[in-house]
Amino acid sequence: MPELPEVETVRMGLQPVLEGYRFTHVETRGRDLRIPFPKDFAKRLNGRRVTRLCRRAKYLLAELDSGETLVIHLGMSGRISVHAKGAGRELGNYLHQSGHADGLGKHDHVVMETDAPARIVFTDHRRFGLMTLIATEKLDAHKLFKGLGVEPLSGEFDDAYLKRALKGKKTPVKSALLDQRVIAGLGNIYVCEALWRARVSPRRQAAKVKPEQIAALVLAIKNVLREAVKAGGSSLRDHKRVDGELGYFQKSFAVYDRKGKLCQTPSCGGSIKRIVQAARSTFYCPTCQK
Repeated sequence: MPELPEVETVRMGLQPVLEGYRFTHVETRGRDLRIPFPKDFAKRLNGRRVTRLCRRAKYLLAELDSGETLVIHLGMSGRISVHAKGAGRELGNYLHQSGHADGLGKHDHVVMETDAPARIVFTDHRRFGLMTLIATEKLDAHKLFKGLGVEPLSGEFDDAYLKRALKGKKTPVKSALLDQRVIAGLGNIYVCEALWRARVSPRRQAAKVKPEQIAALVLAIKNVLREAVKAGGSSLRDHKRVDGELGYFQKSFAVYDRKGKLCQTPSCGGSIKRIVQAARSTFYCPTCQK
């Protein structure tokens, strides 16, 4: 499933052709996604201008001048691509220059035209993603967003916050960091990488993470996410940027998917181990992560 850096990469790619522009034509094709499309979905989007494009956790949010917000989740295999013939405002390298009728594939479920001009296509062969419309003023109280934790790249996420969040938790620290009620948007890949950078064992009980480790974790989480966004995210299975290019952060993995390989910590001498926690693979170095 795409994590925060992958979703943020998509948001950055969509911004030049969506924010400030109107939907000129929207259509849905085939069956619903993970949840049914809301009533009159395409009609409610047609002619509306996107006033702001942002991200919350792993969701894309396009605020509309109608007072509603288009909510998009990529699910396990969803992908958004942008197609244009070169017109528009600062489209730069985000656009896939194309002369053919993109959006006609069997797994292209939603096609949105904007006056940038651009064609935005949502493709999802497993249909685990979603698109829905929610009144903007009720967004925070909606079941999809109610109870979400802080954004890890925000000023709210600091040593004091993480110390409070982990206090009294008897679960492993890795599980605590993956809890979206604690930190919104973090996923398996980047938690593994951040724990390695902070030299914290994923097995350590959350409540027993030391103050100096908490400080190291906060810094590691912020840095690994920023670096991943800059690299366009990690392309392991389905993730691609909106221009069709792959992300490249997987080339920088220190532990994730590196079972049996030598730890990159200088003078460590240990090797990366894989364990299973809460039905998810955890990669770490038992020699230098305590």
